[in-house]
Amino acid sequence: MAETISNSSFVTYRGREIVQVPSQLCGADRVGGWKVRWAFNRMRYVVEPGLYAVGDPDEDSVVLVSANYKLSFDHLRSRIAGLDAWILVIDTKGINVWCAAGKGAFCGDEIARRIEEARLGEIVSHRRIILPQLSAPGVKAHEVTRQSGFRVVYGPVLARDVRAFIDADMKATAEMRRVRFPMADRIATIPVEIVVGSKYVIFAMACMFLLAGFCRSGYDSSLAMSRGLPGIAVLLLSYLAGVVLGPILLPWLPGKAFSLKGLWVGVGCVLVFGLLGWPVSAGRENWLTVAALALIMPTITSFIVMNFTGASTYTSLSGVRHEMRCAVPLQALCAVAAIVMWTAGGFV
Repeated sequence: MAETISNSSFVTYRGREIVQVPSQLCGADRVGGWKVRWAFNRMRYVVEPGLYAVGDPDEDSVVLVSANYKLSFDHLRSRIAGLDAWILVIDTKGINVWCAAGKGAFCGDEIARRIEEARLGEIVSHRRIILPQLSAPGVKAHEVTRQSGFRVVYGPVLARDVRAFIDADMKATAEMRRVRFPMADRIATIPVEIVVGSKYVIFAMACMFLLAGFCRSGYDSSLAMSRGLPGIAVLLLSYLAGVVLGPILLPWLPGKAFSLKGLWVGVGCVLVFGLLGWPVSAGRENWLTVAALALIMPTITSFIVMNFTGASTYTSLSGVRHEMRCAVPLQALCAVAAIVMWTAGGFV
């Protein structure tokens, strides 16, 4: 179900009622944005596809195309205060522009279909639509023109530059075209990753605790405590290191592949824990237990940081697929080896 846009109204233009939305966000919009940053209702935080008016647009006003992920839609309209414009929202299945382009949801066929459904040719006298630059990987501009008659113009990377882009007769500066992934944007990805991955981590910790109790005599609950609790702590800290340190340190971690960058985070954890003499001293000291913990840490951090390829503009769809084909089998092999060694450690 689509979200209700606060303080919206209807305007009648050429005999049609069109939703008019304010450029200023209200408290409900900001709370909704905060909630989806923490993965609450994230995949249902959408607006209805269609045509929206901002300000008092007419036949000469620009047409901006947006994803129907409400956070993207809100970000765009809040950055064009004082501008009379049309916003054509396409159905990207509740996914933001960059990810939707990579998944094929922000595409030329969908844009052309929404242009036809909105009867955009009856609304504006020109034949030009402005797309976000980050949608380019999923859109064939010439196909949109062929199907709809509207010419595609790629706007700047950031919504905050849209006004300046339009004022400059739709000419982008080199800075407007430059794709960045700054610290603030990387940190913004952390909360949702923590929440989304937490259920898998809890399951893994429960399994680790149970496996820790197996020994030659059968099952020993005291052994599960002495080996399991330190193992759970390592698992949790490895997860947090991957989720938090991975994106923060991303530009400075060696290598291009995200899985390799994540590997270095885990190696760093192993070295720090080794220098502290923990968690070996907290449980049974045997080489299988130590080897299992030393192997599981970089495996976890490598996998977690690799997942950030979907949030980063550093990557391309083909590059991500190639990396996953190489990295995932190795990560799975290391995880299985760590589990076997961890379980066998109780029998030593």
